[in-house]
Amino acid sequence: MIRSSNIRHISHCCLLMIVIIIFEYASGVFKWTNDNENEIDPWLMYGYVGATILYLLRFLTFLSLPQVLFNFIGLIIYNAFPEKVILKGSPLLAPFICIRVVTRGDYPQLVKTNIQRNLTKCLEAGLENFQFEIVSDKPINLTPHRRIRELTVPINYRTKSGALFKARALQYCLETTVNELADHDWIVHLDEETLLTENSIRGILNFVLDGKHQFGQGLITYANENVVNWITTLADSFRVTDDMGKLRLQFTMFHRPLFSMKGSYVVTQMGAEKQVSFDNGLDGSIAEDCFFAMKAYSQGFTFNFIDGEMWEKSPFTLWDFLQQRKRWLQGILLVVHSKAIPLRKKILLGISCYSWVTLPLSTSNLILAGLCPIICPLFIDILCAFIGAVSIYMYIFGVMKSFSLYRFGAARYIICICGALATIPFNLIIENIAVIWGLFGKKHKFYVVRKELRPTITV
Repeated sequence: MIRSSNIRHISHCCLLMIVIIIFEYASGVFKWTNDNENEIDPWLMYGYVGATILYLLRFLTFLSLPQVLFNFIGLIIYNAFPEKVILKGSPLLAPFICIRVVTRGDYPQLVKTNIQRNLTKCLEAGLENFQFEIVSDKPINLTPHRRIRELTVPINYRTKSGALFKARALQYCLETTVNELADHDWIVHLDEETLLTENSIRGILNFVLDGKHQFGQGLITYANENVVNWITTLADSFRVTDDMGKLRLQFTMFHRPLFSMKGSYVVTQMGAEKQVSFDNGLDGSIAEDCFFAMKAYSQGFTFNFIDGEMWEKSPFTLWDFLQQRKRWLQGILLVVHSKAIPLRKKILLGISCYSWVTLPLSTSNLILAGLCPIICPLFIDILCAFIGAVSIYMYIFGVMKSFSLYRFGAARYIICICGALATIPFNLIIENIAVIWGLFGKKHKFYVVRKELRPTITV
């Protein structure tokens, strides 16, 4: 008997292939009639300089091909709709797990609420040997609890390399006078707004009980419970697909952060984290997660994908969305240019980063393809259309993965998919602005998005 998860996965694969085929035909790659006689010679029409520029702009599209292929393969070969995570061992046999939340302390009530929710979820899931550790720049004043440890980073604390922001707080936890964990213990890194689920707890238990890899990461979705901003949430459906495709493939098949990793839902073994460290200077402080992952990769540590999802919220405002993207671009660019990471370890990350950096030039193809058409070999046109089709499908799949058909109903479900597709132009504009601003704006600035809605004032 075929399980429902397999049926959903096969249906999604069929839909992906249909989208690719439709996009290939819509892009004019496959034509019903042969009209080669009407094709122009771009070298005669635009001149050698103009034609060269047009071809270079077209070939910039291929910088995104490696990550598109990883997403395509990852979505196809692994079940995209796995069923409930099954524990492979007793929680009583699991090593000690420290669930570490790093915050600036600007939203104490949010931290308190989420810690209580996550603590309850851990107990309901049968987790026994664990503790929460809250690391903040400002006192949170949590209610004393035997499973909660609150740390406030001293104002005068300085790392050896001058690391700042979140990297500074994370490094503070590793100091000998602060750390209480043994090298064989495990740390689950969460952001202040991250919520655990029973499946993610089971996935983490399976990962630490297996013990073959020192680092792991899983899926984060953004459309759970109340949606604050529909535009940013639907735009983040792309990131959900990126987790299930590229991230899952690189960790499950290669066990390496070929394209880096995110900063939340990260599981690390204490001894390995201490050896890698977050004390990576100013360049390693903007995208500390990316720098940490690439440094761990260069030191020979291995990674794995963790089953089960966690919940987060997309940025509440378009301004925060833009600032978030700008910081990511600047941080990853600093990692790519860092001499501390060997070139051979960051080739795919560098290609991916520069596909982002050159996005304004690549986006111009959308206009120039109609105004100034050029002749390319068939396989070039096929690959360009393939890249576009997979990128568009990532928004569709992200909605399918984030929203429940049973919860929303067929009509609202389809509206969400259409809404995600409608955010593509918006996302392109935001990403282009973020690139230009990130390249020419001030570097080494860590913008923190708003995590909590202002309370309603009743008169």
